[in-house]
Amino acid sequence: MEICSKLLSVEQKDGIFLARTDAADIKICFVTEEIVRIRASFDREMAEESYILMTTAWPDRLDHVFEGERTRVTPVQPKVTETDAAVTLETGKLKLTIEKDPICIQLLDEERMELYQSLAGCPFVLDSNRRVVSYARMKEEDCFYGFGEKAGLLNKNKTFLRQRATDAMGYDAEKMDTLYKHIPFYIRLDRDTRKAVGVFYHNFYESVFNMGCEKSNYWPRYTYWQADGGDVDMFLLGGGTLARIVDNYTLLTGRPALLPKRAYGYQGSSMYYPELEKDSDKAVLEFIDTIKEEGFPIDGFHLSSGYTSYQNKRCVFTWNTERFPSPSGYFGAMNEKGAQNVPNVKPGILLCHPWFEEFAGKDVFVKDSKNTDTYGVGKWWGGDGAFWDFTKPEAREAWKKYLTDNVIDVGTDSIWNDNCEFDSLMDKDCVCDFDGKGGTIGQLKPLMSTLMCKLSNDAVREHNPKARPYSVCRSGSAGIQRYAQTWCGDNYTSWKSLQYNIPIIAGMGLSGQPHEGADIGGFAGPAPEEELFVRWVQQGIFQGRFSIHSASNDNTVTEPWMYRNSADIIRSAILLRYRMTPYIYSNVYEATRSGAPIMRALVYEFQNDPKVYDESFEYMFGRDLLIANVIEKGAATKKVYLPAGCKWYDWNDNFACYEGGQTIEVPVTMETIPMFVREGAIIPMADNQLMNMERDHTTALHLILAPGGDRSYTVYDDDGVSNDYREGAYRKTEITMSGDAVVKVSFKAEGSYKDHVETVTAEMIRKDRSPFWVTLDGQKLEHYLNRRKFEAAESGWYYSQTKRAVLVKYPNPKKDTTLVVSFEDFDLIGM
Repeated sequence: MEICSKLLSVEQKDGIFLARTDAADIKICFVTEEIVRIRASFDREMAEESYILMTTAWPDRLDHVFEGERTRVTPVQPKVTETDAAVTLETGKLKLTIEKDPICIQLLDEERMELYQSLAGCPFVLDSNRRVVSYARMKEEDCFYGFGEKAGLLNKNKTFLRQRATDAMGYDAEKMDTLYKHIPFYIRLDRDTRKAVGVFYHNFYESVFNMGCEKSNYWPRYTYWQADGGDVDMFLLGGGTLARIVDNYTLLTGRPALLPKRAYGYQGSSMYYPELEKDSDKAVLEFIDTIKEEGFPIDGFHLSSGYTSYQNKRCVFTWNTERFPSPSGYFGAMNEKGAQNVPNVKPGILLCHPWFEEFAGKDVFVKDSKNTDTYGVGKWWGGDGAFWDFTKPEAREAWKKYLTDNVIDVGTDSIWNDNCEFDSLMDKDCVCDFDGKGGTIGQLKPLMSTLMCKLSNDAVREHNPKARPYSVCRSGSAGIQRYAQTWCGDNYTSWKSLQYNIPIIAGMGLSGQPHEGADIGGFAGPAPEEELFVRWVQQGIFQGRFSIHSASNDNTVTEPWMYRNSADIIRSAILLRYRMTPYIYSNVYEATRSGAPIMRALVYEFQNDPKVYDESFEYMFGRDLLIANVIEKGAATKKVYLPAGCKWYDWNDNFACYEGGQTIEVPVTMETIPMFVREGAIIPMADNQLMNMERDHTTALHLILAPGGDRSYTVYDDDGVSNDYREGAYRKTEITMSGDAVVKVSFKAEGSYKDHVETVTAEMIRKDRSPFWVTLDGQKLEHYLNRRKFEAAESGWYYSQTKRAVLVKYPNPKKDTTLVVSFEDFDLIGM
């Protein structure tokens, strides 16, 4: 056992510091002024070979694998101060102090508030089982968020968590651990200072986090992370706020992808159709037709692996021609209907696969630990199988070719990477190529799914450089956000899953992945009862992925029209998501710039309100809409906490106004989705009903505005299908809103993408009075006192006494413009 107990020396070379201790070497590098890397190595090798880091300040052996993706920066040079007791490294944002004896690492922000402190005398340990351990101080009631995809409440204080991705079909969403992702990253929030810090361990051996559920009287309160091997390669992320920390984390591990618009529409799916004995293609096409006949929108279909059935076994890259006689004809028909297939592919290859010998001859598999001349074998669907090694260059090229020839070229730019946890390969000493160096599956396992998604994207772009890939993945490591949309696996049909899938998704949002959803209605178990299904759809429309998917055990198929008495309610909810397309896609764009979640934990937006620190079930949809879904069976009312610091307006009650910082109780029916507009909100919607996010355009823009302080919002649009946005074919409209007595709303656009908006309606909430006048670019708009006449007019304004909000409408001027609404006093009597 080796324990770092004292600092012996510190030296600097090429902007990186090497601290030598009595047990390990510690490399320290400020990647930015807010990101510091502290890497403790007991073998002192410290090879740089990352599949995950997308911003580095050092050369890496794998840089060539990520050419065009990875950014090299120059290390920030801190001010260095050394005394007999400590060494201090200081940037404009952070101050890192290393006390010498006993060694203790402390991180302060620019206001000299403590963000992080290790345990003195044992910050890093190599235990007697050769596991590495990192110990940190905590306060009793600290909040801990993130950790990737985790069951239970959002705040993980006093929990014990494993980082080990497993195939957890039918999991208990409140209590089970582990699930499908491996993301060793968390955010610590100090209740006293209201300051936060991010901690990312760049190590993908199986590991555990103990977040204060262990206590020893010989030490102050502590947490620890423990991994089965590797280095303690820790990144501390400053910034103080959760938003800045997520921004820094996604700068480090990769920005979320801008997926095609269809990725955010309704993705139909069920294991039922591809498992039919024959004519599955006709059944799926009929499903799409029925969707449209019933008045539901649709954008795609997740095609389960039954299409690959060979002698009743799933054999990737093959086609069952009894079920799909003409794969290209079927794909073409689906594309014509605006519902592109997202076909399921899996990295496990059954030993009975008809092409197995061909694959083995290309040497594409993870190797056996005892005989590297052959492949390792693990359990797989239908028998034993071998597993593709995505850390081998030749295997990556082979996978892309098989994927292109047998799936993409058939007629899709979308891939569903499934069952890619590599969970059933039990021998963790099985050998991976590791790009020529050699490694073990125990070292690299969670990276396989992320590399698999990189390959599906690369294959799509190599097949058609103009196509924007859409990859969906069940598993993933840190960094999965830069390649794929994900979902929280094969959930069980229950009220508990509906409830706890919310903090699971919100936790992924705080772990850098905004594109997370759940199988609406539940995947495993019986069909959802009617009320549960309605409530699940009403929640699901706010997720980063919206798919109704099932493999019910009672011979039923979960479809949006399955309950006739509630079909209208379900249709209304899904149509609302489609009218929200401008808001959703603009939030997606924001995510690509800063990692901002789509479904946001309240603490992300309201860090200065301690009452939201433990809130798991309310959330923000984007920046400006609070959602408090009804997730209790038989509820007649809903209690809602409205965060402090602003006013709130009830979407369902004519914008009834409430002060923040209080809990209210509102009546609910089956139709009710409790939604509250935040003061300062700018919410773009479509007045024309979109039925397909990829093909339909917003022609009638509806802006919901809730003036309060100076606010801005970027409405983003592009063609939603190509990569032309990279060349400037986008439209970004910066909307700024300011003022009180006179509210000024300015629109400034950039980019070459066509503006499809023909009419604009601004709905501005103002509860105390009607406007005095309204101008557009200095020209007064006509005031209508009659709603019917206002609706018949091309432009003008009308004050709704029911909502206490002004409606302003006008033809889109197709240029930068300014709308001014005056709420100044009007002396009607003249005195």
